[in-house]
Amino acid sequence: MIAQQVAQKYARALFMAAKGRNLIDKAYDQFEVLRQVIRKDRALLDFLTAPHVTDQQKLELVNKVFGTRLEKLFLEFLLVLMDKHRVQHLPDIIDAFERLVETEKGIVRASVVTAIPLSGDEERNVTARLESRTGKKVKLEKKVDPAILGGMIVIIDDEIIDGSVRHGLKQMREQLGKVKVA
Repeated sequence: MIAQQVAQKYARALFMAAKGRNLIDKAYDQFEVLRQVIRKDRALLDFLTAPHVTDQQKLELVNKVFGTRLEKLFLEFLLVLMDKHRVQHLPDIIDAFERLVETEKGIVRASVVTAIPLSGDEERNVTARLESRTGKKVKLEKKVDPAILGGMIVIIDDEIIDGSVRHGLKQMREQLGKVKVA
């Protein structure tokens, strides 16, 4: 819970600074690249949070790796995270920041769970239907879970639309259980 609060606080501060300097799009792109780097290999994050590595060594690495690749504001943001010993929260901060940007741009995330992967046509159809329903651009996050048997579960904003076969069978079982046989 505290990690989420820290992430929200820093993400909001970065968002306001980036918005004030008209750098939201650039921040979104640069932090998405940084997220991918961290996901592929946690070595960078491990190095920056290692207690046996001096602050000077961490500073030198960040300047060497990101000095010419990141906008000055974002480099300074990373340095603030290091100074405040909040670097371990960077993945959560990036996620919270991206959500703020998406909200600003009218983009909503939707999680779609299916028993088998969606085809390209199915994905486009689901996206179009959700965009029509919400009036916003939809960023689809796909997950596969064979346990739902078929159909799909859509989670968008605070709404869950369960159209899975497993859910349908459960409802049918409940209805049949209520039927009185004489």
